[in-house]
Amino acid sequence: MAAASDAVPEPPWRTPRKVAPARRQLSREVIVEAALQVLRAEGIDAVSMRRVAAELGTGAASLYAHVANKDELLDLVFDEVVGEVPIPEPDPRRWREQVTQLWKDSHAALARHGDIATVALGTVPLGPNALRVSEATMALLRLGGVPDQAVAWAVDVVGLFVAANAVEGAVRVDRQRAGRDPQRYVEQVGRYLSELPADRFPTMVALAPLMVGGGGEERFAFGLNLLVEGLAAQADRAAASR
Repeated sequence: MAAASDAVPEPPWRTPRKVAPARRQLSREVIVEAALQVLRAEGIDAVSMRRVAAELGTGAASLYAHVANKDELLDLVFDEVVGEVPIPEPDPRRWREQVTQLWKDSHAALARHGDIATVALGTVPLGPNALRVSEATMALLRLGGVPDQAVAWAVDVVGLFVAANAVEGAVRVDRQRAGRDPQRYVEQVGRYLSELPADRFPTMVALAPLMVGGGGEERFAFGLNLLVEGLAAQADRAAASR
């Protein structure tokens, strides 16, 4: 074979050769990173073993040595996202503020990554980062005097609220990308509610403007406040009974 310097030039009309990128050494971390790229660009439905393998320039079979299947891959991706959540240094005097901020930060991390929050619906996230957030949540609630049974259930209830709200936000973004105006839909719902028969739905007709008012962040903060105040009330009752 002739040396590169002795090679015959290609005809100018021929498509130039493309240098194939060197394959990256496969690992669980590399696969999760590629899956995150697909997730951000195309959404969770596009994340598959085949699609991620194509992103890495390899075949799907090569991924199975590192990740068992799509479900495990999504669990790993979810935990990678949750790893972005900062954990506060617990302060018993500020437990309400700290736990509220922890849940806000959790919501923000999920919202930055499309509809990844759907992974947390119907399953129990048990990755190391998810466990870290759950442990911090439960520790803060116990520091605040919330009874143990309430603490044990609250970590699940609040997790569902945070994840569901993040999913709803992702749905709104998808609809907007598809050319559907989310605000217009809200306005349509408000008009429909206000025009219901007032003799049958007097309360809904009266409160229709308030039901569709407020932005996503404002309504999320309202929900968190309901949860935190409810837990604080349980802590106060427990303290009074002692």
